[in-house]
Amino acid sequence: MTIEKNDSENTDYGKYKLLVVDDDDDILKLLSRWLKKAGFEVNTCTSAEAALECLGSIRPNLIITDLFMEGMSGMQLLSAIHSKNPLMPVIMLSGSAQIHDAVKATHLGSSAFLTKPIEQGELINEVKRVLRLIRGNRPPEGFGREVIYRSEEMAEVMELAESVADSNVTVFISGATGTGKEIIAKAIHEGSARREHPFIAVNCGALPEQLLESELFGHEKGAFTGANTRHEGLFMAANGGTIFLDEIGDMPLSLQVKLLRVLQDLQVRPVGSIKTYPIDVRIISATHRDLEKAVEAGEFREDLYYRLKVVPLHLPVLDDRREDIPMLAESFLTNFCQTNHRGTQHFSPDAIEYLVSSSWPGNIRQLINTVELSATLCKTEIIPLPIVQKALQNKPQPMQTLKEVKMECEKNYLISVLRISSGNVANAARIAGRNRTEFYKLLGQHELDPADFRVKG
Repeated sequence: MTIEKNDSENTDYGKYKLLVVDDDDDILKLLSRWLKKAGFEVNTCTSAEAALECLGSIRPNLIITDLFMEGMSGMQLLSAIHSKNPLMPVIMLSGSAQIHDAVKATHLGSSAFLTKPIEQGELINEVKRVLRLIRGNRPPEGFGREVIYRSEEMAEVMELAESVADSNVTVFISGATGTGKEIIAKAIHEGSARREHPFIAVNCGALPEQLLESELFGHEKGAFTGANTRHEGLFMAANGGTIFLDEIGDMPLSLQVKLLRVLQDLQVRPVGSIKTYPIDVRIISATHRDLEKAVEAGEFREDLYYRLKVVPLHLPVLDDRREDIPMLAESFLTNFCQTNHRGTQHFSPDAIEYLVSSSWPGNIRQLINTVELSATLCKTEIIPLPIVQKALQNKPQPMQTLKEVKMECEKNYLISVLRISSGNVANAARIAGRNRTEFYKLLGQHELDPADFRVKG
């Protein structure tokens, strides 16, 4: 192994250590010269075996390896590296590779696959891109560690999200259903000084107006029929932390006025109260709707829209970030196997290629369903292409049935009534306009236990 220190005046990348592996000395020297001129510290090895031996002492930020070498191949080296450090970025080079090799390398976790002869600018740009996009070199406490991506589109989103995380600025997240808006909101919260305080999410489109108002702002005892106890409300419960208002575009106009006042005054007034209470809450909102069109149609207040949209983040659909699909699919598969106490499973290269080339109208949510169905249908360690094809043919409908929507809304309503009544079934039934027998039957249908909502202490 040889080490060439950076002697370039460009020190922007001097903090990054690269390991280049190739059994051709001439290629190794050429690549090393290019990279150290770009400001990197370059380490070289003439075999995959030597590279594995020196990984612990070098601790590189990125590895560049040839595919075909004497002894252990680049593909075997990639597998060995990722068996110990699955987040280590690896760029694969090859002079005679086929599409199958590129797909397999991607399946095994390669960050890029480049074909020789490669130009100096192409190599340097690709190295910089991978170092910018891959989050594996960040420490465990790094920003957005739960967000899996390598695409330029998501990198731009995460870069902006990270830049505003440790502040109190209001963030507005737009994007189609299933793109992961709540995950990004949580990442922003975890990256802020509020991380030790609550992160509370509420779906503004899932509750009737009166219940949503009580859920958000709370109510006083006796504020309405059945309100026999004081209810704090989610804004006060999130004090010191972050409240995530999902589907803000579905909030009724009358509540939009009250939310605007909360944003302006940083105070909430519970239903039935003449007092206001100061709050220290960061607001992150999200919607799948086009709020500009909603403002034009008079369905959403323009002043509230601009209050919420201080920092706009737009999440791309999965079809626009296809290079993320292999990593996402393998991660979802690993989680599914661990949760269900199954043995290790992986997708075959052609199955991964099929997933990447498929259409995803349901976005990440649909991909999760497909991965889990594939794992359930497959009884072997490697999930083959036919299983994935079958899973996609049998994929759940992106649009819920009317019955499913009604059941979901009914459950959300019951949960809110139980929260408001602190688990008192008599009061909850009175609010819902049902007798206790009917109410207990509804709770049974939705597997809800009133005891879970009673105040403890």
